[in-house]
Amino acid sequence: MKDLQQILQAYQNCKARNQKAALATVVKVDGSAYRRPGARMLVTEDGELTGAISGGCLEGDALRKAQTVIFQQKSMLVTYDTTDEDDQKFGVGLGCNGIIQVLIEPLDFGDNSNPVELLNIALSDRIPSILVTAFSLKNARGEQIGTRVLSKDGTTFGKIETLDPGLSEKIQLEINDTTENRSSSIKQYPDSEEIWVFYEAINPPIRILLFGAGNDTIPVAKLASLLGWELTLIDGRKNHATTERFPSAAKIIIEPADRAVSGLNPDKNTVALLMTHNFEYEAVVLKDLIPYSLPYIGILGPKKKTDKLIARLESEGTKVPTDNIYAPIGLDIGAEGSEEIVLSALAEIKAVLAKKNPDFLKNKLGPIHEER
Repeated sequence: MKDLQQILQAYQNCKARNQKAALATVVKVDGSAYRRPGARMLVTEDGELTGAISGGCLEGDALRKAQTVIFQQKSMLVTYDTTDEDDQKFGVGLGCNGIIQVLIEPLDFGDNSNPVELLNIALSDRIPSILVTAFSLKNARGEQIGTRVLSKDGTTFGKIETLDPGLSEKIQLEINDTTENRSSSIKQYPDSEEIWVFYEAINPPIRILLFGAGNDTIPVAKLASLLGWELTLIDGRKNHATTERFPSAAKIIIEPADRAVSGLNPDKNTVALLMTHNFEYEAVVLKDLIPYSLPYIGILGPKKKTDKLIARLESEGTKVPTDNIYAPIGLDIGAEGSEEIVLSALAEIKAVLAKKNPDFLKNKLGPIHEER
């Protein structure tokens, strides 16, 4: 998410300076690679790079090809075969074992449905969307269809142009299915000039509802900002909840406990951290959060504290589901101090939302990334 945010900013800078640019996107990976489909890099005519399509191995060659795309104003599909034993051909040892397809597209500032403009629409609010990119491996040397359409909340932006009129209908059906599943996929259409289509689910950034503005919550805001997550800070103390202390917070709300949750409108990518060190405040907040069925509610402090919170609410007649309550917060990484505790907490949030059971990657059988 952070890469996308930086690319949007770099694009606006290019647009303001009328500096030509191209967008490189990983659209297909067979085998292992450092980045997966959806990884992007914006390249300017002067050679400035924003984002990444690999761990640094492919960027140099992609830069040169992107500048060709900018000059010719024609899209290009580039294949990087890192299964070749002579992986020095890209300048460094890649250390991967996969075939990576990278689509490079020129950016026309006058086209309000160019790839980055569509990404901007996708990230303009917290409504999930599907970005559609079509390309041909059979005609890899030819100009590609590219990123042409975005589907969002029943509205379509842009237009996909193909030689096969029937493909548009197939794509629309797949968009509907992808919207329901909220996960990306890649599909081949052998009957339509062997076109491949990358359906990319663009979900809103993770949003943290951070209850508590003490010194130990400042690292939450800093790390969330680094990750490109959105932070809403809620506290009843106006001298603690300030923009000076939390400059990266998207919103700061100063309210007593009984009004702290109202108006927050959480969605499926919203989580909560209770870090107020105030038992009474958190009892009220936890009760008001329950109806929203958040995927994650983390509570700072010992397990006994959370048990008392739950017992209090249930004694008052409130049933407390515990599947989404994580207390004490964080993964067991031996964290000491505020920064390390926050690291363990945000790692836990990421694992929960990704539906992963945290473990050492060396213990994983098969590739790190799951096949789409």
